[in-house]
Amino acid sequence: MASLQFHGGTDENVGYAARDVDVPRVTQLFGVHLKIQWAIGMMPVPSLPAWVPDWLQSLLRLFTVGHCLLVLFISLHLGVLFCKTTLDAMPTGKLEDITDALTMTIIYFFTAYATSYWCLRSERMLRFLSHINHEYRHHSLAGVSFVNMHSSYRWFRSFTLVWLAACMVGTISWGMTPLVLRNRTLPLHCWYPFDAMDERFYSLVYATQLYGQIIVGAVFAYGGFMFVTISFLLLGQFDVLYCSLKNLDAHARLLAGESLQALSVVQRDLLLDDATSERGQYAVLQEHATDLNCFESTGRQQPLRLTKAAHEALVECVRLHRFILGCAAEMEQLFSPYCLLKSLQITLQLCLLVFVGVSGSREAMRVINQLQYLSLTTVELLMFTYCGELLRRHSVRVVEAFGRGAWWQHASAMRQDVLIFLVNSHRAVQVTAGKFYVMDITRLRLVITQAFSFLTLLQKLAAKKTVTGS
Repeated sequence: MASLQFHGGTDENVGYAARDVDVPRVTQLFGVHLKIQWAIGMMPVPSLPAWVPDWLQSLLRLFTVGHCLLVLFISLHLGVLFCKTTLDAMPTGKLEDITDALTMTIIYFFTAYATSYWCLRSERMLRFLSHINHEYRHHSLAGVSFVNMHSSYRWFRSFTLVWLAACMVGTISWGMTPLVLRNRTLPLHCWYPFDAMDERFYSLVYATQLYGQIIVGAVFAYGGFMFVTISFLLLGQFDVLYCSLKNLDAHARLLAGESLQALSVVQRDLLLDDATSERGQYAVLQEHATDLNCFESTGRQQPLRLTKAAHEALVECVRLHRFILGCAAEMEQLFSPYCLLKSLQITLQLCLLVFVGVSGSREAMRVINQLQYLSLTTVELLMFTYCGELLRRHSVRVVEAFGRGAWWQHASAMRQDVLIFLVNSHRAVQVTAGKFYVMDITRLRLVITQAFSFLTLLQKLAAKKTVTGS
């Protein structure tokens, strides 16, 4: 948590404006995310409230571990079955059957990998999210303008629910196709060591495959919305930092006890004057004018010297910057191995889905399902690369933020600190895939290029087979 000085020397929950503009701090940013993680079987050690009885805690933990193992088993066994199906299809030379089976093999093996990966990293993820909840800055530095993290929270919470729903609809619709068409078939065509269409096994096999599709949708959604959530939270914290740097002089004047009239002049020059207005200052948050009467009517500490207040404000900004960089480093450690295999999986999946869509059968439900998978895969790739690009670009705008304020009026007291801060902020925040390459727009272009290169190769093989067969 920031010190009281960060909030104008008053209560840390002080409002900077009316509550419809300045919404209070959210105590649990990730409530929805943690519930989803537990529900989809990727939290083997849940964090339970203290009031839950010991016997019920033991029962819930046993159930949770069993659920995680069930999710992993279903994903893994379907991956093995589709692997066997792919091997059986290869001697036939039918590229459509091979690519169909290979696509599902990749999907289910990656689902098994993602499930086991996030289960093993769940405790570390919980500590990371708890650290963010406790330490994130809801407001920028108290001054004549401010930004508030609630809009970022509202956006990534809504995105989480929408993306989860989109992934679930896309995968469950595939599993529900036989029921919609009223065909007594299985949604997934893979090898079984027994007759899966037998009445004794059909219902169980169908339920298993349908649950497998639900798992695929949930697991794919989880990695995407967690990456986007943490990215937008860090972007919001950078916005808080940049607004704080812009208000260094105003903050110092506020704590030095200047009159409302003098602060109103600073506010007009800094925020409301057309000559100083600038578009694109912030990535996700919106700047508002501070209601200076909030600080006038609230009892503050004794006024500080102007230079001392400015220097201590800069120290608070440095602490916030260190917090952001620490979170970015932990995000890199958590997502780097995941992004490496995710990038490979998306490349192969894009190639195979496009090939099957171009060369496969034209059944209506099959085409719809293929388009859903292709759309979800493409959007997922865009999510990872676009958020990485935003973080990389927005993390090196400290110099611009300093230039918007009047910190130079106190340069004699903090020139050296500002220079050190600028040097430390010169390095961009990056999320890599296994330390091999950066997840940014360049990676988006390369993945699409690689996918269509493989597609061209597959089409040539299909054309060559057709010529040979004729």
